Amino acid sequence: MNGEKRFAIIGAGMSGILCAIKLREAGHKHVTVYEKADRIGGTWRDNRYPGLTCDVPAHAYTYEFAPNPEWSAYLVGGDEIQAYFEKVVDDYGIRPLIRFNSEIEHMEWQGDHWDIETKDGHKDQAHVAIMATGVLHHPKMPDIKGLESFAGRAMHTAQWDVDVSLTGKRIGVIGNGSTGVQMVTKLGKDGHDIVHFQRSPQWMMPYPNFEYSEEDKAKFRASVEAIDAIRYDETYWANIRRFTTGITEIDGPEMQSIEDICRGWLEQAVTDPILREKLTPNYRAACKRLIYSYDYYGVAQQPNVETIVCGIREVVPEGVIDNEGVLHKLDVLALATGFHTDRFVRPISVKGAGGRDIEDAWAERCAAYMAISIPDFPNFFLFNGPSSPVGNFSLIDVAERQWGYIEQLLNRAASSNASGIVASKAAFDDYEDRRIAKAKATIFGSGCTSWYLDKTGVPITWPWDYDAFADAMAKPDFDAFDMV
Repeated sequence: MNGEKRFAIIGAGMSGILCAIKLREAGHKHVTVYEKADRIGGTWRDNRYPGLTCDVPAHAYTYEFAPNPEWSAYLVGGDEIQAYFEKVVDDYGIRPLIRFNSEIEHMEWQGDHWDIETKDGHKDQAHVAIMATGVLHHPKMPDIKGLESFAGRAMHTAQWDVDVSLTGKRIGVIGNGSTGVQMVTKLGKDGHDIVHFQRSPQWMMPYPNFEYSEEDKAKFRASVEAIDAIRYDETYWANIRRFTTGITEIDGPEMQSIEDICRGWLEQAVTDPILREKLTPNYRAACKRLIYSYDYYGVAQQPNVETIVCGIREVVPEGVIDNEGVLHKLDVLALATGFHTDRFVRPISVKGAGGRDIEDAWAERCAAYMAISIPDFPNFFLFNGPSSPVGNFSLIDVAERQWGYIEQLLNRAASSNASGIVASKAAFDDYEDRRIAKAKATIFGSGCTSWYLDKTGVPITWPWDYDAFADAMAKPDFDAFDMV
C-alpha cells in the first residue's frame, strides 16, 4: 500500500470530529470518518432524555479552536451541544469526509496498513486507525425480574423516545447517577409524579447554573478574551485541581474539603431527617462519580417526588414492587442504568500484528499504554481509551491533549520512515504495574461499586492528577514505542 498516508477515524462524536479537523489542517488528504449512525454527535446524538445537561461549563466544553459565543447558559443542555458539533462540522468542512450508516465489523493489520470492512460489506485500507468510539455508548439494561412484563412504556435513557407524551403520567426512574438525577430534577420541577428508585444514594456537589444575557453574548462575540476568562477561570481550574489531587491523595486536605462540602450541602439542603438519612451515602465522596447538582435535593423534597432506597423486588405489569413489598403503580419506566463501560472499540473484531485478537489482549482487563496505544496493534490509537481521565472535567480538553500526543507519535513514525508505531510490551507492562498500584489507592478504590471499576475491581481511570496527565500528553516518551 503506497502513496500518501490514509487515515480511518472510527466514530463521528466529539473526538472523531476533532481528529478529522486536525488531520485536514495538517494537510492530509485521505481521511475517512466511519460513523455507524446517520448523524454525528455520539453521546449528544444518542441521549435525548428530559433534563440532559453537561455538568462541565459550556465554554470549557468547547474546542479551543472553535469558541462559541452563543452558549445560552453556564451549563447547557444536550440539544445545544449537538447543535454546536453540527455547526463545527460544517464550519470546518469535514462533513464530506464522513461515511454515515457505516458500522465497522472487522479490522486487521497487514504489516503496513489496516484492512477495514464495514457491516454492509464496504472494504477500505488505512495506514492509521484512530478509534474515537467513545465509552458510554452500549446501554446497560438492568437485570430486574419481570421487566419485560411492564404494561407501560419502559425506555433506557440513551434510547429515549422524545415523542412519548409524559403529560399526566406517573414516571418511575431507576438509577441515580448523573442521568437519573438530571431526569428527576427536570421532571420533578415540571410537576410530574416521580418515583425515584436508588440502589445507593449519591454525594452531591452544589453547582449553580445561570443563563447568559444578550449583553453577555455580545461581549463574547466581540472578544474571545471574554470567553477565555470563563474557559480559564481560576476558580474553575482550582476546583479541577482540588478534585484530581483529592482523588489521588485520599487523606489529604483536598479530599477533606470535597467531603466537607458534600456533607455540608446535604445537611443544609435536606431538612427532613428521614429523607436526609435515605440520601446519605455509606461510602466516601467521589468514590462514585460526583454528581453536580444545585437543585436535586430541593426537588427530592417536593410532594410529587418519592425516593425509594430499599431496592426493587420485581417489575409487574402495573409497575414496580420494592423490596418491602410495596407496589408503585407507574405509566412510564425510565432506565437510567448506565452503560457497558468495558466495550471501548468492541464489538468490532480487531486483529493486530501476527493476528493477535484484541479480545486476547484484553482478556484480563481493558488496558492501553497512556490510554492510547496497545502492544501488537500498530498505528491504532484510542481516544478516551482504558485508563483515560473520565472524571468531573472536560473530555474535550482530554481529547485535545490526547490528539497532541498522537500527532507527535505520527510525526516521529513519519520522520523514521516507519510503517507504524506502537507501545512496546515492556513500556506497557511497566505502565500497567504503576497504574494499577496507584489506581487501587485512589478514592475510586476506597470501597464502593461504580462503573469506574473493571471486572477485577481495579479502577480503570487515570490514577494520577490532572497536571500529571497534561505533562504526559505534552511530551511522549518515544523510548516507550517501537517502530514497525
